[in-house]
Amino acid sequence: MALADDRRHQMFPVLDAAQVASACRFASGPPRRFAAGEVMFDVGDCDAPVWLVLDGAIDVTRRDGLGHEKPITRQGIGQFTGEVSQLAGRASLAAGHASADGCTALPIDAAHLRALVVGAAELGEIVMRALILRRVGLIEGDASGSVLVGTPGDAQVTGLQGFLTRNGYPNTLVDADSDEGREIVERLGILAADLPLMVCPNGAVLKRPGTAEAAACLGMTPELDPEAVHDVAIVGAGPAGLAAAVYAASEGLSVLVLDQRAIGGQAGASARIENYLGFPTGISGQALAGRAYNQALKFGAELAIPLEVERLVCAGDGDRAPHALQLTSGQRVRARTVVIASGARYRRPDIENLRLFEGAGVSYWVSPIEARLCAGEEVALVGGGNSAGQAVVFLAPKVKTLHLVVRGAGLEASMSRYLIDRIAALPNVVLHTRTELVALEGDVERGLVGGRYRNRDTGEEHPCDLRHVFLFVGADPNTGWLQDCVALDGGGFVTTGADGAGPGRSTSLETSRPGLFAIGDVRAGSVKRVAAAVGEGAAVVAQIHAHLAADAATAQAVEATP
Repeated sequence: MALADDRRHQMFPVLDAAQVASACRFASGPPRRFAAGEVMFDVGDCDAPVWLVLDGAIDVTRRDGLGHEKPITRQGIGQFTGEVSQLAGRASLAAGHASADGCTALPIDAAHLRALVVGAAELGEIVMRALILRRVGLIEGDASGSVLVGTPGDAQVTGLQGFLTRNGYPNTLVDADSDEGREIVERLGILAADLPLMVCPNGAVLKRPGTAEAAACLGMTPELDPEAVHDVAIVGAGPAGLAAAVYAASEGLSVLVLDQRAIGGQAGASARIENYLGFPTGISGQALAGRAYNQALKFGAELAIPLEVERLVCAGDGDRAPHALQLTSGQRVRARTVVIASGARYRRPDIENLRLFEGAGVSYWVSPIEARLCAGEEVALVGGGNSAGQAVVFLAPKVKTLHLVVRGAGLEASMSRYLIDRIAALPNVVLHTRTELVALEGDVERGLVGGRYRNRDTGEEHPCDLRHVFLFVGADPNTGWLQDCVALDGGGFVTTGADGAGPGRSTSLETSRPGLFAIGDVRAGSVKRVAAAVGEGAAVVAQIHAHLAADAATAQAVEATP
């Protein structure tokens, strides 16, 4: 059953008189009358308010980049428009016009909407649930969001699909070699060298776009005020960074979160996390990240994705001037404190021809996109940690044979018992212990066609047929952007514990430089678990408060000095 049918009463609730009266207290302007058929908001409109219907009705539709349009619902008295985009003033993914009898509605802009969902608990729960479910409905439905035109499995196509999907934006792929694809290419006068295309919801056509260009077309990236000084800037939107954003914003701090790709970090690519507290049936990394993202928006955190930090410009010793972050876009943002939550980069093992096939047969994560591409085929997955185990459990039922390649003598030293038992019960998983994948074979035209394994004990090599390889061989800390501002350990991880308690005894998450904190996988000595990262994200906020209070006290003392 479709979500719109199963949970329609929650997606499109009707507020009673008392709830309408409560919502009216959060209006951002007076009621407005719209004539029959008048457009109230359109796909791509930024800062479109939520409209609370006081009289008449609104016909709401969804539309994709090619102009395919379908009705979503008619909202009458006591109902309200909007989805998650409206919490942050992002571009609208739906359109609405006054019905045949016209409409009188009350506007609630982004700031007032956030005040409503926080300040009116019961009503806020109804509104927040509806906004989230409507976004999910847009993702699950057709005739919504961006249209990608290209070759399935192409590295750039797969990258764009992953970027849009992980950030919760609906998208559809049209094969450029299909009848529909050829018709689109011919109608737009596109050359083969211009593929893939991205047709944005507003109809704009992008040729071979990168993620930054795609985000700009979707209105994902906020306008950053170069004069603003945030209480805290968080670099990284993984579990640690999102947790810090939720707790800091909920406690009244002004929060900016920056990430160069997508919410969720490496955990966001996990097909299913089954040992995270409170989810007995498991939850996907993307779903967990999406919930945290919505919470952060609810409390007023500003999330700027995809914006990459090029370098940290740290304040000098004893200098109360704010820290600055230089972005690759040329922008600069400032903050009184900075939380380093940039996690780790996927490690590239020493495999011959690896770079040739990255994104075109070789992946560092498993999502439904990759699973569809390799359905019914023989694949190899390299790695023996929990992330590898979760990927095996998700992928194996969809492929012919999955070859699990590990360097060690088994999985017991590096993988949770429940995953080991589950993998053992999968009939099409072949475990290769004390083995390495040393080479990949194929070319640009044919793609990946095979590989070579090597036994680590005997040195013997043997070939294998492969179309897809998934690499889960660990990660290296993402600290190159720190520019020697903070101390690192021998492995490149950020050291913390500036409270002088000694190695292994400190609970401080502050780095060697005051006002700079490190949490999650990027921190030396951290436990590489989602729950641990979330805990550090929560804990760091108290330390940020203490730092800001001490800084304010110092400033007052300086001002009071004759």
